[in-house]
Amino acid sequence: MSVTPRDSFGRQGLGTSPEATRAAVATMLDERRPAFSLPQPFYNDPHVFGLDMQEIFEKQWIFAGMTCEIPAKGNFFKVEVGDNSIIVVRGAENRVHAFHNVCRHRGSRLCLKDKGKVAKLVCPYHQWTYELDGRLLFAGSDMGEDFDTSAYGLKPVEIRTAGGFAFINLSDDPEPIDDFLVSLEHYLSPYEMDNVKVAVESNIVERANWKLVLENNRECYHCSGSHPELLNSLIEFDDTDDPRSTGEYRDLVERKQSDWTQCEVPWQLKRFGKRNRLTRTPLIDGIVSMTLDGKPGSKRLMGHLPNADMGSLRILHLPNSWNHFMGDHAVVFRVLPLGPQETLVTTKWLVHKDAVEGVDYDSNRLRQVWDATNDQDRKLAEENQLGINSLAYEPGPYSKTYEFGVIDFIDWYTQTLRDNLDVERPVSLQTVSSSS
Repeated sequence: MSVTPRDSFGRQGLGTSPEATRAAVATMLDERRPAFSLPQPFYNDPHVFGLDMQEIFEKQWIFAGMTCEIPAKGNFFKVEVGDNSIIVVRGAENRVHAFHNVCRHRGSRLCLKDKGKVAKLVCPYHQWTYELDGRLLFAGSDMGEDFDTSAYGLKPVEIRTAGGFAFINLSDDPEPIDDFLVSLEHYLSPYEMDNVKVAVESNIVERANWKLVLENNRECYHCSGSHPELLNSLIEFDDTDDPRSTGEYRDLVERKQSDWTQCEVPWQLKRFGKRNRLTRTPLIDGIVSMTLDGKPGSKRLMGHLPNADMGSLRILHLPNSWNHFMGDHAVVFRVLPLGPQETLVTTKWLVHKDAVEGVDYDSNRLRQVWDATNDQDRKLAEENQLGINSLAYEPGPYSKTYEFGVIDFIDWYTQTLRDNLDVERPVSLQTVSSSS
């Protein structure tokens, strides 16, 4: 049996120096075959993973959490982006702030719990105390009379909120995100996102590279063989332009869009490059929610929606979130890389804030479909990772019919990473690019 040799850029070559790593990765990106999966190091090499964290997760807008998780002054939650621990907290005048979870004294973490409520942010090491807007209030008398507290406030992190979502950006010069946020606010306005709560949450660690987790999500090629619970409600495609869509599906879409227009509920497909996408698409005819029986998971509908039959408002935000909003509840997903072959996937089920557990909804019933689906996806991604780690792996072709979403994701990822590497392209490639 012949085995195709691995890519010539092995771990040793990638790790000789930061400059060599960047040059090697840039070359692989320049030479990769379009519409094919990535060379092996992109899925398992620690040096490429380091670049992913530096050039993607530390420079792009990252979905951090929901504003409903911090409903009142002093409420906070923590999110870990690689080595960077970030605090998201609601301060005075209902303002939401984000800070590096690092005391300005000797660098200890301030918040040790994942979420909670505080009057002030107090370092547990030496009790330096910060206001909720990041100002240093107290550093003890031992710092001397000339110590200037105003010079030692918490390091801020850029944060933007819209439609109940909170996005953070760790870079000093974040790229614009306003157009997407305006649309997100518009599409979620019927849900009255100030009036929702997290009913239940799950956190699973998948032993797979974060890109494999996203690739798996961006196609339903695998659904019929892997997700019986999900396919009780979800239609495998969500666009009438999908080459697999049927006349029956197009008729259903037309009928539902007419209903949603009368209800003044946004449904139009909106894209923001290959990174962000919003669209409302029907569930299977007669099904109103992603529950095992297709009936509402919560008796109390979200916002001012007139009925439960709202299909699924699907929201994509690369690099780390996809979401489903139905009439009765929503399911939001957050992906955070933990290592080259380890990824945290957080799922939150949202309901109306006045919905009562045990009366309006049952948490176990609410989460059945996506608990099963998440576990199935975990196994798929982990087996994918193990195969990629083999000597036999080489990039394989994506289906342009079934996996166009994966192609879009990989195109976005490779273009974004390549642009951020700041490594000059070969003259031949520059010439081709300028003449195309």
